[in-house]
This record gives sequence, structure tokens and C-alpha cells, in this order.
Amino acid sequence: MTGRELPELSEDDQVLPPLLEERGIDVQIAIWDDPDVNWDEAGLCIIRTVPDYAPRRKEFFEWARNVPKLLNNPTILEWNSDKHYLQELAGRGLPTIETTWLEVNQDLSKHQVHTRFPAGGDFVVKPAVSSGQHSTGRYTAREAYSRMAAIQHAMEILDNGHAAMVQRYLVSMEERGEISLIFFNGLLSHAVEKDTILDSPNGTRPTVHRNRAHPHAITSGERTRGEDVRAALHESIKQLLGRDEQLIYCRIDMVAGDDELEILEVSLFDCNLYLTSDHKAAEAFADAIAMRAFW
Repeated sequence: MTGRELPELSEDDQVLPPLLEERGIDVQIAIWDDPDVNWDEAGLCIIRTVPDYAPRRKEFFEWARNVPKLLNNPTILEWNSDKHYLQELAGRGLPTIETTWLEVNQDLSKHQVHTRFPAGGDFVVKPAVSSGQHSTGRYTAREAYSRMAAIQHAMEILDNGHAAMVQRYLVSMEERGEISLIFFNGLLSHAVEKDTILDSPNGTRPTVHRNRAHPHAITSGERTRGEDVRAALHESIKQLLGRDEQLIYCRIDMVAGDDELEILEVSLFDCNLYLTSDHKAAEAFADAIAMRAFW
């Protein structure tokens, strides 16, 4: 299923329906809030890209909880939709990017927000609940105009009822890129390296993002870190549900920190799986879906 902005799926996902049909699956592409869709009569339902969920988060998860056979589990997805889950993963011993959390209930003034920014270097401001990168901004502590724009950005996020995250900008993302490991049914399928760069601010909030993905040969350290993340993730799932549950897909994003690989994000829905980055990736996802459909 998808959102209204992508009624025919994303370009990357469009390779999937023919592969599923080859495996004997009747594929129907549906928009999650289409009133004409009877979800009670649907079979296995898999959420792909739903960029419109974030501003309608409550409505989206009310819908999700009423869809039979939805993957991934909506309780897990709701937990994953708020990046406070990074605090939980950090509490389980995983290295995550150092983050200053600006919470709505702190009722922070502009001055108090300002004092929570780094004293030097570049930093990133983004909401704890968002879809994609459109609401992420990069700023520099060295310029007054940039700090003012960052304050305004953070206040907008808080005024919209969401926590704001302040993170140092990792130059390593420009030098090495961001690594994404993609798992299907708990098995590592493929990896990509992304040239993910938030352009430096030039007076207003930066809006230009470059995100080119290339196939990546997984190192032993990355593989180990990915399995560490999955182990911690499933501990959280057991705590949420009272039992463990397999994930149809999972994307783990990591970057090179000062001393080790740090976790940037874990995406369990509404994310690019880079199915066209590797000739075997789409086949692996189709096989994973077929396994669950005929389970």
C-alpha cells in the first residue's frame, strides 16, 4: 500500500508487482486512506511509502490497527514512527548519534532553545516524527543568521506538537557516506552506500539534499553492527508486544562516528529499500513476501 503522493508506488518499488505476480500473488496497489477500499477483505497487506502519514499520524495508526494481516505490525510501526526509539536502543547499549532532545513539555523559550545548540561546528535540526528528509535542516554555529534560522526551525517543530532533535553534523557522511543495511524476514539482503549531504545553509533553511545510492560491499564490522541492532530491536519488540515477531523488512542506517559505527536510524516502514540498486534485491523482497503470503 502507498500514499496519495505515490499512487503507483515509488519508482524503486515499481519493479516489485511483476515479480510477485510471477510467484502466484494477486497484487493490488491501494492508497491507505482510500474510502473505497475494504481492508477487511484484503489479504496480506504491506506498507511501503506513505509520505503523508506524519502530519496525520494519529489517523494513520488508527487505520493501521484495523487492517488485518498488516506488515509490519502496527504497534511496532507506531513505536518506530517516533525517533525517541533511538533513546531505547541507546539504553540497550547501541552507539547512536549524540542528540539533544527538545521536548514539547519543557515549554522552552527561544533563548533556551538557543542555549541547547552546539557552541561550534555544524549541526542538524529535525523533528522526532517526520517522513523523509524534507523537514531536516543543517545549520552552523559560526553564523548568527544560521543560528536564528535553526531557532525558528526548532520552534516550528515544537509548536506542531513534536519533539525536536539537535545533532552534530558528521563530516564523515560527506567523506564516506551513509551505509544502509536492508533485511527481509530477518535475513540480510543487500546494502547501499548513500552520498547523503545536507547542503550548507546560505541564509535560509537549507532545502537541497543529495542522496545518491550505490551498491555496497558489506564489511564484517557493519554486519556485526547490523546484527547488534537487530538483537536490540527484537528485545524492544518483545517488550512492546509481549512476544517476538519477525519483520518483513527492516532498514538500518549507520554512519562512521569518531571511534565506531553509529546508528543513525532504523526504518520499519515508509522507507526506500533500494530494490533497484542490486539485481538480486527485488527478487529477495518478492521471495520474502511470497513466503509470508503462503505461510
